[in-house]
Amino acid sequence: METVVILIAGGREAEGALLRDHDLLPKAAAVAGGRGEPRWLAPGRACEWTIEAGAAELRALEEQVRSALGELPIDVAVLPAEGRRKPLLIADMDSTMIGQECIDELAAVAGVGDQIAAITERAMRGELDFEGALRTRVGMLKGLPRSAIATVISQRLSFTAGGDVLLRTMRQSGAFTALVSGGFTAFTSHVADHLGFDHARANELLLDGDMLSGIVAEPILGRDAKASALRELCERLDISPAEALAVGDGANDIPMLEAAGLGVAFHAKPKTRDAAAARIDFGDLTSLLFLQGYSVHDFR
Repeated sequence: METVVILIAGGREAEGALLRDHDLLPKAAAVAGGRGEPRWLAPGRACEWTIEAGAAELRALEEQVRSALGELPIDVAVLPAEGRRKPLLIADMDSTMIGQECIDELAAVAGVGDQIAAITERAMRGELDFEGALRTRVGMLKGLPRSAIATVISQRLSFTAGGDVLLRTMRQSGAFTALVSGGFTAFTSHVADHLGFDHARANELLLDGDMLSGIVAEPILGRDAKASALRELCERLDISPAEALAVGDGANDIPMLEAAGLGVAFHAKPKTRDAAAARIDFGDLTSLLFLQGYSVHDFR
């Protein structure tokens, strides 16, 4: 099977190593069984070469190349060459498209940040049932003024580097983009509008007048609902799940990542990294374009 090995530098140190260390790329290529010069997707930042490998060998080859690179912050992916560019992007929001967990930011405003953040961390690691943990955390926000949502949006949220380029480039190429979050519609609407997602869905925080009621609308959009959303969108677009790119960081993203043709764990929890077909530990969201074979000249 024709396969591509992709290296993506995650910082200036790694970029310099890819350009200046003349033994680095040949060593990585030799470990993977590659020959010839790499194709540069972005000079000094991302390159790839083609090899022949069986489907069962991809994860082992990835680990071998990663080991050959030592401690350098360079992301490695070994993926089938066929069908790399995906017509559907389905993305998680919290700690993926933005740098925060919105419920933790609401909790900080409410003065219960440490308690809720601890539950969030365990849920994202897969140590707690996602739906139950969400109900517990939302319950702790009861009585918080509705205005806290606007405060979090204006003062506490930041967009992950490269997300705008990822969205513009894939949409320019005709892809459909969806934001599917276990967070809340009050935040996904803002993030989707800012980045230009075609579609967004999330959980709804119920209100009691101008206060949070401490209740989240049922049914909760969690692990299984994310995977169901991927399949539903594929049916709507008349494509197969193999033609979808999914990205997320937490354990509740795993079924979605496993259902997609290319599931990417982005700066993710250990269980999520282990389940995904590819992982980005160092690079920004434009790394997802390199995984699909886009060069920097294709970026929008």
